[in-house]
Amino acid sequence: MSPENPDVSCDSFQHMNDKLINKRVAILVTDGVEQAELEGPLRGLEDEGAIPLIVSLKPGRIQAMHHADKGEEFEVDETLDHARAQDFDALVIPGGLLNPDTLRATPAAVDFVREFANAGKPIAAICHGPWLLIEAGLVEGRRLTSWPAIKTDVRNAGGEWVDEPVVVDNGLVTSRMPADIPAFNAKMVEEFAEGYHEGMQSFAKQHAR
Repeated sequence: MSPENPDVSCDSFQHMNDKLINKRVAILVTDGVEQAELEGPLRGLEDEGAIPLIVSLKPGRIQAMHHADKGEEFEVDETLDHARAQDFDALVIPGGLLNPDTLRATPAAVDFVREFANAGKPIAAICHGPWLLIEAGLVEGRRLTSWPAIKTDVRNAGGEWVDEPVVVDNGLVTSRMPADIPAFNAKMVEEFAEGYHEGMQSFAKQHAR
């Protein structure tokens, strides 16, 4: 029995925290990532038994930010030149301003994102993260949210932008800002646990570049 609640067995307690057991999740980031939007989903994934791996442009460490101030540095687990979508179950794209701006200008990063969609694997993006979705051609015809300042970019790319804490559309999870992370994590875990999404794959094929 759980010591905190004698009516809940240890087996039941464990079951509530293993929705993503052994699922490998790529977190695509580079310098300038908003620390809360990296750490929050990373911890949420670990709590559900997933294996989150930081994927970046180069080996070593990346510099996270607290808005305009420097935060902590994080160790890179895999570099884009070696990472393959086929080796992961899902993808997270945190925000910050510099982070996705650099990544969307990096063809290997855009291709990496597109590979997940082509395989029907779920993707979760927050804040400015949808910039990468736009560059990968994955926004047209989809309902999503983002940091409000880039809503025009989303709409110009053919997406339906809505001002909600979290939006789910066929395996694509999006949120606006760090304050939305609890809702973001909950839906991220739900969609990642479901695994393959035919709708994600269909959208990617329909709007292939």
